[in-house]
Amino acid sequence: MKTGFLGIILHAHLPYVRHPEHESFFEENWLFEAMTECYIPLIGALDRLQKDGVDYRLTLSLSPPLITMLRDDLLQTRYLKYLHKLLELAEKEIIRTRQQSDYQELAQYYLGFFQNTLDIYQNHYNCDLLTAFKKHHRAGTLELITCAATHGFLPLLNVSETAVRNQINIGVKTFEAHLGFSPTGFWLPECAYYPGVETLLAEAGINYFFVDSHGIMDATEVPRNGVYAPLDCGNGVAAFARDPESSRQVWSSQEGYPGDFDYREYYRDIGFDLDFDYIAPYILDGETRINTGIKYYRVTGKDLPKELYNPQKALEKTRQHARDFINKRQQQIDALGANMDRPPIIIAPYDAELFGHWWFEGPHWLESVLRLANENTNNVETVSCSDYLKRQTSHQIATPCASTWGDQGYSSYWINETNDWIYPFLHKAETDMEKLASDLQGLAVNPLQTRALNQAARSILLAQASDWPFIIKSGTTIDYANKRITDHLARFNYLHDCIRKNRINERYLAALEIMDNIFPDIDFRDYNPKKRHD
Repeated sequence: MKTGFLGIILHAHLPYVRHPEHESFFEENWLFEAMTECYIPLIGALDRLQKDGVDYRLTLSLSPPLITMLRDDLLQTRYLKYLHKLLELAEKEIIRTRQQSDYQELAQYYLGFFQNTLDIYQNHYNCDLLTAFKKHHRAGTLELITCAATHGFLPLLNVSETAVRNQINIGVKTFEAHLGFSPTGFWLPECAYYPGVETLLAEAGINYFFVDSHGIMDATEVPRNGVYAPLDCGNGVAAFARDPESSRQVWSSQEGYPGDFDYREYYRDIGFDLDFDYIAPYILDGETRINTGIKYYRVTGKDLPKELYNPQKALEKTRQHARDFINKRQQQIDALGANMDRPPIIIAPYDAELFGHWWFEGPHWLESVLRLANENTNNVETVSCSDYLKRQTSHQIATPCASTWGDQGYSSYWINETNDWIYPFLHKAETDMEKLASDLQGLAVNPLQTRALNQAARSILLAQASDWPFIIKSGTTIDYANKRITDHLARFNYLHDCIRKNRINERYLAALEIMDNIFPDIDFRDYNPKKRHD
């Protein structure tokens, strides 16, 4: 008998990276790697579960930038080119390793992996992964939800309610335009909550969102059921909290499953290991070494020489870890049930890109978890939060506390000495945009001006992405993150001045529209604060 619920939520998001002005661009590989190692393997797992008639529920949050990139013709074409390069490299590796049978076997494994990836992408889903996700949504097994327009860090944008409202509303509208229905759930970027944002979520038709554990535990009232039941924020919008135990089992660098010695080692790739002349055609512009996705080693162990990867052994380990995960959820449910007035729901949210990209075997682990949860021998039932809210209609009313799932649990990763310079510029641009929209209320605006105004609004949204301050703090591709912020702000300021002076250069505007073609249905009038009161 099922006596408790498990809600697994994957948040799929990447920053909007699209550079038609270049023949190839390194950061576009972020998308291509995630498609190859995460999204397409996930679809493969869901297809197998459907074929076998497994009854499960999984939730997937698709961010608007990711939705847009997956549907972009240019990026779809470039991804096919990327895949064919991987196939060519794998074939070369089979020849190169002909005197090393163990390595050649792995090279053949990768060739099969890339061939299967191409088959799913091109032949099964006609280069449109959203159709795959929609298929499983229609089947009733996958709940699709969305996120803010450009993954803006909402608490730090809340200097302007209009800024937050547009991040939410444009995110929801983008989802509706591409998926064909309205989402009922919403992933707050970085799980960053501030009291009051639930009002804007309710306006957008959202029924629930997620916070980190302390968002519920430090709410305005002590939660009677801890993090194992949602809170009603007072307006019918429910806040679900992350379960720390199930998170630790997957995320922890010390005790998490992905660090097991039999799993594939992420940081050893032939793009860095092989002779430069050999690998040059498959790296960035033939000059800069990058990951190719062909990795021959397993984690092995600390301070030990890396041993060869064994895919079959790793697959067996995913089943063991899936069984361990379900067993621990059973134990939690048994312990919680005695002290709760309702069946507990364990919320297990993760970045989708962990599964396959960072943890290569992650999609297989997830598939095993969903299969095991479907068995009648355990007390765990997988549900979406929508399912749960239909079954449990009465909830404790309280307001969560300001919180994120970032380091230290609040906003310090997104505003600190490395990136705090960003926000005065963002706030000024937002203020200028709102004043522009307000000043034009009731005035005739010609088509060229409308295009410029809408492009200015796109530039603000793109500058607001939480990815850029995160990257600056983490110290990875800092120059690119700095350039993205300053470029988008410069584009906004240029357009703002042109509009004010009525000197719009249509040729330059068209170039900006080609480069930043996200949100085709955006309406600059939504930046008019007075619009809310008319």
